[in-house]
Formats: sequence, C-alpha cells, structure tokens
Amino acid sequence: MHRRGWRWGWCRRGPGRPPKPRTIGFPPFKLTFIPFDEAGNPINNEPLKLTPDEVEAMRLVYFEGLTQEEAAKRMGVSRGTLWRTLSSGRRKLVQAIIERRPIMIVG
Repeated sequence: MHRRGWRWGWCRRGPGRPPKPRTIGFPPFKLTFIPFDEAGNPINNEPLKLTPDEVEAMRLVYFEGLTQEEAAKRMGVSRGTLWRTLSSGRRKLVQAIIERRPIMIVG
C-alpha cells in the first residue's frame, strides 16, 4: 500500500529507542506567528516551537474532525503517541496565548 504524504522524524542521539517517523499530510515548512500589543507593535518574546507532527495531529483531529484512532493510523503512530503529541501542541498554543509569545512552526 502506498502512503501519501511526507515522512518526518527527528534524530535522537544517545541511549534509547529512536522515535518512529510520522506521516505528515503537507510539505514541511517554517512559519512564525508574532503577536501584537494594543498599540500595534510586535511583541518580541522567546518563541514557542511547534513541530510538524504536532501541527499535523491538531490538523487531523481539530480541523478535519477525525477521531484520534483514525488520525493515528494516518500518521503511522499509535493512539497513545498521537494523544501525547496533541497534548504537547495544545499546551504550547495555550502557553503562547497566555504569555503573549510568538509561535514558530519548524520544518
């Protein structure tokens, strides 16, 4: 069976099992969202970095409306891994809103 999409993974050095690559449904890209204050000036705090797998997990579950099981199958990971990825992405987004920090999507 041919899978469509990009395979993404990061390199971990040292002991332990290497992370399993994920299938991403869009080409990896770099993008930064910068918040502005009430006067219209950009806020230059330390950015929070979202990984492509966090963006893809949120896209599949919250934008396309798939169940976690369906999204995990599409990404080629377990449901538990997808749940942890969603949790990490949500936490980063909320932290960026509360602390008024830029959001950087790294490719």
